[in-house]
Amino acid sequence: MTSMADLTIDLGFLRLKNPVLAASGTFGYGLEFEPYMGLEKLGGFVVKGLYYNPREGNPPPRLVEAPSGLINAIGLQGVGVKAFAEKTLPRLRAIDTAVIVNVCGSDDDEYVAVVEFLERQEGIAAYELNISCPNVKKEGLCTALFPEPTHHLVKRVKSVSRRPVITKLSPNVTNIVEIARAAEEAGTDAVSLVNTFLAMAVDIETRRPRLANTFGGLSGPAIRPLAVRMVYQVASGVKVPVIGMGGIMTGADALEFLVAGASAVEVGTANFVDPDAAVRIVREIGDWCNGHGVARVRDLVGTVKAA
Repeated sequence: MTSMADLTIDLGFLRLKNPVLAASGTFGYGLEFEPYMGLEKLGGFVVKGLYYNPREGNPPPRLVEAPSGLINAIGLQGVGVKAFAEKTLPRLRAIDTAVIVNVCGSDDDEYVAVVEFLERQEGIAAYELNISCPNVKKEGLCTALFPEPTHHLVKRVKSVSRRPVITKLSPNVTNIVEIARAAEEAGTDAVSLVNTFLAMAVDIETRRPRLANTFGGLSGPAIRPLAVRMVYQVASGVKVPVIGMGGIMTGADALEFLVAGASAVEVGTANFVDPDAAVRIVREIGDWCNGHGVARVRDLVGTVKAA
C-alpha cells in the first residue's frame, strides 16, 4: 500500500521525511546498506561511532545471541574522524536524508576534539553524543550513569558545536529522567534512548564468560518494554524531543514508542535480521496510519492514555 499519510516529523532543529532513523552501531556508515535499500527512504541514519583516531574495539568473541536479543561487546571499533571525512562523508552528502554522526571519546577532551573536527566538514545534520555505551570501560562505566558528568560534557560539546546535539542515554541507571534533565539543562537539543542494557552470558561447559569482554550490551525485542517505559518517563519529564529505540522490529513497535512520547525512533538490531528492516518499518507505519485514518503521524506523539 502506498502511504498517503504525512509521515514528516519536525524535531524543531531538524525536519525528517519520516520518523525512522537507522541506529548507530547496527548500520555501519550507511553505505554498507545501499545494496539492500534506498537510503533516501529513511528519515535518516546515525553512522557508526567515531573517536578521533581509529579504534580496534574489543577482542573476539564480541557477539552472543540471547533469547529475543543480542549481546554485543564490539567496543566501538571505528575508522576515526579523519578517514570518515576523507573517504565516507563525501559519498554520504549525495544521499537525500539526514546524516547524523555518533560522537565518541575516551574523555571529555576527545569528545570536544571530534566535534571540533567535524564542524569543519559539510553534510552532517546533527551529532548524537554517545555517552552511554556499556561495553567500553570496565563493568559498563560511562558518563551517562551520573547527572553531573553528563551535564558537564554536554555543555562543553554544545559550546563548540553549531549543529544540533542529541544526547544518547543509558538505561543502566535508577533514574533516567534525572540524567535526561541534566542533559537538557546543559543545552542538549534532544535525547535518544535507550542504549543497550549491561548483560553477561556464560558458557556452562567451560564456565567462562562467552564474551572476551565479560560484559556486553543487550539489545533486541527482549528490551522493548523496558525501553518504552523509559521513553514514556523521559518524554513526560523533559521539554526537548525524545528519540526512542530498543527492540523495534515492526511498524507497530515503532508506533508504540511514538504514542509513548518519542518524536522519532531508531531501528537497531532488526537491521541484522533484515537489512531492509528500517525501510519496511517506514512502510508499515504509513500503512497503519492509512488504515486508521491518521492523516499525520506526528499527531500520534505522546497520545498514550492513562491506565
